[in-house]
Amino acid sequence: MKTRTLGALDVSEIGFGTMSFASTYGEAPDTTEAVRVIRGAHARGVTLFDTAEAYGPFTNEVLVGLALAPIRNEVVIASKFGFNIDPETGVRQPGLNSRPDHIKRAVEGMLTRLGTDRIDILYQHRVDPDVAIEEVAGTVRDLIAEGKVKAFGLSEAAASTIRRAHAVQPVTAIQSEYSLWTREPEPEILPLCEELGIGFVPWSPLGAGFLTGKIDKATKIDATDFRAQSPRFTPEAIEANTALVTLLESVAESKDATPAQIALAWLLAQKPWIVPIPGTRRLDRVEENLGATNLRLTAADLADIEAAASKIEVRGERLPEAVLKMSYK
Repeated sequence: MKTRTLGALDVSEIGFGTMSFASTYGEAPDTTEAVRVIRGAHARGVTLFDTAEAYGPFTNEVLVGLALAPIRNEVVIASKFGFNIDPETGVRQPGLNSRPDHIKRAVEGMLTRLGTDRIDILYQHRVDPDVAIEEVAGTVRDLIAEGKVKAFGLSEAAASTIRRAHAVQPVTAIQSEYSLWTREPEPEILPLCEELGIGFVPWSPLGAGFLTGKIDKATKIDATDFRAQSPRFTPEAIEANTALVTLLESVAESKDATPAQIALAWLLAQKPWIVPIPGTRRLDRVEENLGATNLRLTAADLADIEAAASKIEVRGERLPEAVLKMSYK
């Protein structure tokens, strides 16, 4: 697989988001199968693996550490701090916590759970309004100096916050939701990344599975699946947003591809420093997603997609209100 650059880090064109192996989409899968899929992704060329202390909490990092242990030096591992999680018990309290002492304790826990001596990309999961971003960046700078972290990232941060953080400790990657049905990063974040030489990592590049075309208004979503609380996954929103899937399906047919592959190829075509991290519990879906790297959408293709997409109004906020309030701070 070809590589792309996030700051000074070379990674595969498409990474792997491992959140789906937590209980986010319902009951977590068998550990043996999860390890098989993660290692299978690496065998097929993936070198960027994304996790977070909040996934579980903690259990996802343990899984990722176990899966990647035999190939640790061949991969880039990203994890995230920032929620108010007790570093010892894993009990999550309301709100955020990016105090310097909490960050340092969180990183020690990450290193233990991942079974590694460094975190390749350490993201602040959400910006804490009670802690100056300069203080957060300075703490990560110190952790980099100690060799415990290689690079600094921010997730769902506002452009002004990114600029302030970057002035203290250069930011390697920004991770925010971005796809054909979530375009918020385009006006300010992507131009800033280009200006400052920061890579961009879209999470949920397939719209939590919706852009694959496998979900319709008759799809039963388990109450334990986070999508059951998402405004975009009500039956009414699904029906309205199917127009976007229809667009992807029409392009896919002309390219002998799948809607998921077109959605990922569209992201890859936006900028050469964009590295999407789709997640899945299935190895065949990993193979399907990686097939997007073999697709090349022409300028005419991209213009046609843009023209058609501009006429489709996406129904529903991308996240529940309480979660959305934490974004772009």
